[in-house]
Amino acid sequence: MLTTQFLIVTALTLLGYCIYWLRKRMQYWQDLGIPCDKPNFISGSLTGILKTRTFADIARDTYKKQFKGTGPFCGFYWIQRPAVFVLETSLVKSILIKDFQNFVDRGFYSNPEDDPLTGQLFLLEGHRWRVMRNKLSPTFTSGKMKNMFPILRQVGVELVRVVEETLKAGPNVEVRDLVSRFTMDVIGLCAFGIECNSLKNPNDPFRQMGRRVFLDQRHGYLCNAFIVLFPKLCRRLHVKMTPEHITEFYMRIVRENIAYRESNNIKRNDFFDMLLELKNNKMMKSEDGQALTNITVEELAAQAFVFLVAGFETSSTAMSYALYELAQRIEIQQRARDEVCEVLARHNDEFTYECMSEMVYLNQIISETLRKHTIVPLISRECREDYQVADNPRYKIEKGTFVLIPAVAIHYDEDYYPNPEEFNPDNFTPEKVAARDSVEWLPFGDGPRNCVGLRFGLMQMRVGLAYLLKNFKFSVSEKTQIPLKYNMKTFLSMIDGDINLKAEKVRS
Repeated sequence: MLTTQFLIVTALTLLGYCIYWLRKRMQYWQDLGIPCDKPNFISGSLTGILKTRTFADIARDTYKKQFKGTGPFCGFYWIQRPAVFVLETSLVKSILIKDFQNFVDRGFYSNPEDDPLTGQLFLLEGHRWRVMRNKLSPTFTSGKMKNMFPILRQVGVELVRVVEETLKAGPNVEVRDLVSRFTMDVIGLCAFGIECNSLKNPNDPFRQMGRRVFLDQRHGYLCNAFIVLFPKLCRRLHVKMTPEHITEFYMRIVRENIAYRESNNIKRNDFFDMLLELKNNKMMKSEDGQALTNITVEELAAQAFVFLVAGFETSSTAMSYALYELAQRIEIQQRARDEVCEVLARHNDEFTYECMSEMVYLNQIISETLRKHTIVPLISRECREDYQVADNPRYKIEKGTFVLIPAVAIHYDEDYYPNPEEFNPDNFTPEKVAARDSVEWLPFGDGPRNCVGLRFGLMQMRVGLAYLLKNFKFSVSEKTQIPLKYNMKTFLSMIDGDINLKAEKVRS
């Protein structure tokens, strides 16, 4: 009897302490006198997420409320975790660039020892991130991009052929599916050395698994919330994030590809080749001239995997948005087409690596697309040591605090982009870009931890769009979704449904 009573009292005490701890935690910003919305006890400041609001909606709503102008940041709760929601670009610049050493980590969960695919550059922290970044940076130089360019051009030619075949059945084209097959073929070839040919075969297993990466979850909402709140404990408990079937699929492909290339002495000048050089320690050097140690098979697989995660859905979604906007603005589309044709004519109709930099207006269209349709709505960092915001003694960021930079809200701020709801490529004329602070356009982040694959992502979009615009005219059809609906269940700003457009062959 006494034992039972003791257990009951102990359980009630623990429950009471947990409730007290949670209530105190959810009063963090209010107790400091920092402006903050009253959080939901379960979802914090993410009320409506996965059901009625996207992450982009939440970022824009928080930014537009009465908090802007009250200080450099306002309070926010990432579920039950207190977070800083940045409001001023001066603080954005300090976090991403000036005081980067104090905000190196993204604050997301990784556990490479038990879950090898989480050992990717995007998730790594501290020294591990710095070492891997130094190893990968040389693989994304202009010279390396030039070596991979013929692969993209080859897939671009196939893209045109597939669209021509599609138009035989009628003028309506579902461009989201089409460009996702294009980007999957590019990444399959460059990152994994696999000719998946999803443009020819939409049901290719490599493509189907690539889509499942963004849809399949290992855990439910409550378990994911626990991992967010207690990442160190979860690592000690060997908790994994990646679904087992995804880990097995990509690890198998990587091992088979390594064995095939090494046994047959195959070299393709692609990203996988560069990773193999790092694995075999072929005396590669970092940008500062330091020799780089070799990487493991698991590390190689993780970097190839992040190439897929960062380059597949983001690039294809951005290309879809660009075609959607151009289909509604025929004059802008024609101006871009004329430029593409003029540039190619100067190069004897050969699409060279140098052509891309000459397609100035097409690059403006891509930049404006990434502004209006910000694929990654929030950029995250974690504070490594207590940080005092300059000239704001009341605003201090404590060690371990999660920091959120609302890229999508900055992109829609009228102070930086007049009439932000309008699609206007002239926002990115060379003169305006030169006059604008770099942190006012953040589709790839900024500073030392910006997207390492920025060059490749832009190259992929330029090639795909240039081939499509040169050969086809796009316009809205009765099936076109206006306005677009966004998927509520993903962190990325992805389309919910299809983008159907009318396409017709351009007459020579």
